[in-house]
Amino acid sequence: MPKLTVENVGTFDVPAGKRLVQALTQDAGTDQLHACGGSARCTTCRVEFIEGEPDKMTVAEQETLRAREITDPGVRLSCQIACDHDMSVRLISRLEGSGRKDQGGAVADEIEPTPQWTTK
Repeated sequence: MPKLTVENVGTFDVPAGKRLVQALTQDAGTDQLHACGGSARCTTCRVEFIEGEPDKMTVAEQETLRAREITDPGVRLSCQIACDHDMSVRLISRLEGSGRKDQGGAVADEIEPTPQWTTK
């Protein structure tokens, strides 16, 4: 079972294959944003990897990061990442202080849109 460490929150066992955005909200109990419901259409679910950043990413994530001109090293969309190994992240997009009324819509169990994988 992969371990997810969230800076200043704790370390959590996460079922293998669970979407990172769901692990952050369900397992770690954080207020991570996901305004588009986890479909790689926005960038509100951004996290910064401290350790364990995946080597691959979905084409949807790559295109969204490029379109939003997000080039910071280690910044990724948590909705496009499966927890398949130990990882450590820093929350950078939270409900608290965002002015939004909620974290976002329901997130499907599987990565959406259907992933096409590429290297980062």
